[in-house]
Amino acid sequence: MNQNIRSLLHCSFSVLFFIIIIYSACNIAIIHNMVAIKMGMKQQEEYDGDGAAAVSSTQKMVFAYYVTGHGFGHATRVAEVVRHLILAGHDVHVVTAAPEFVFTNEVHSPRLFFRKVVLECGAVQSDALTVDPLATLERYTEETVKPRASILAKETEWLKFINADLVVSDVVSTVCRVAADVGIPSVCVANFSWDIIYLDYVMAAGPDSRSIVLQIAEDYSNCNFLIRLPGYCPMPAFRNVIDVPLVVRRLYKSTEEVREELGIADNVKLVILNFGGQPSELKLKEEFLPSGWLCLVCGASDTQDLPANFKKLPKNVYTPDIIAASDCVIGKLGYGSVSEALAYKCPFVFVHREYFNEEPFLRKMLEHYQGGIEMSRNALLSGHWKPYLERAMSLKPCYEESINGGEVAAQILQEIALGKYHASVNHSEAKRLCDAAVPDDQRRRAIGQDDILIPEWYANAGKQLGC
Repeated sequence: MNQNIRSLLHCSFSVLFFIIIIYSACNIAIIHNMVAIKMGMKQQEEYDGDGAAAVSSTQKMVFAYYVTGHGFGHATRVAEVVRHLILAGHDVHVVTAAPEFVFTNEVHSPRLFFRKVVLECGAVQSDALTVDPLATLERYTEETVKPRASILAKETEWLKFINADLVVSDVVSTVCRVAADVGIPSVCVANFSWDIIYLDYVMAAGPDSRSIVLQIAEDYSNCNFLIRLPGYCPMPAFRNVIDVPLVVRRLYKSTEEVREELGIADNVKLVILNFGGQPSELKLKEEFLPSGWLCLVCGASDTQDLPANFKKLPKNVYTPDIIAASDCVIGKLGYGSVSEALAYKCPFVFVHREYFNEEPFLRKMLEHYQGGIEMSRNALLSGHWKPYLERAMSLKPCYEESINGGEVAAQILQEIALGKYHASVNHSEAKRLCDAAVPDDQRRRAIGQDDILIPEWYANAGKQLGC
């Protein structure tokens, strides 16, 4: 059984377990109101010439945008949504532990505010590819569970102080509860939620940690809408779902401009080594690369010495321009890297990361559009890169869908803040079970994994409930 099938099988069982405990312990409605927004379809509102979403009201609004500090992928996609909100004339308060340069690379405005706060830890990693489940749960308990009462109180006070019109989260769960307590709507913009990710960790740690997942899911259930990004995981805690295109940062420089600035000749093959803000800790050697190749390294330490055919990139480098100018990407599967590689048709050589249920779904999307191949961790560490780079050069990435998800999401957020979107009412207990079971069954069929064994009651739930 190959790694892809093992990952999908493991994720499927994790989702099943999650649905069982959520169904029995939480009163969470699951309604998939999917609004497909594709290239060529008429948008609900027109956009102005600068790409800013135009709203029918001239009302200036205040958005509180909470961003997990885990990696750079969350921050980079938030920056694109924030850019459109700022262009539309609104104030945006970004609450995160992520570096400010990720946002200021895209947005320079007096209406953009930062507040450095750690509300959750994401996943604790010892390096770019190694997640520590037990350390993650311990840290989450210390930073989020134990101080929960004070977090709720402090965030409630702050939201009232800035007079927020809408809370947006990617994907900090606690603030969905805070927004509900304050009486303002909240929206999550994401392709995964932490309850699904932490489920794996709880299964590894034992049932005593189950309350963590249940609390996260319960907090998410207070969210009015989920703006769901392509490559999404099952997220049964959310009630109302709106699908949007890929959220991808725009390009500022051409391939020729990038190569000229970096002093790279046109006949040199470029690969970018990018692990999403996490240091790779690789001991890079000249023989890792075939002749005629140069590797651009993201996240290298200041003290790290590199061979002549490797080149450090600045920590605040604008990676979309670099990816678009490269012949290949080597890295882990995260939303930021995958979306930008797909959008700019750059082949992706990815290395598997354990304990992250987001990966199988991003992998399926990447492979569906002929955009990626897997490299073993041993091949990465030992420098056996040549066959993977050569194979990557034979790929023909074919993603032709819309990549204006940031613009579309900003438009939807404004309309929700103005009260133009209305949440659906909760469905019955039977309907909630149906909504949980049927989409996963359809997902398995879509990826050709009908042989994945699941309990009979779950496989037949759709038929029994008339879904």
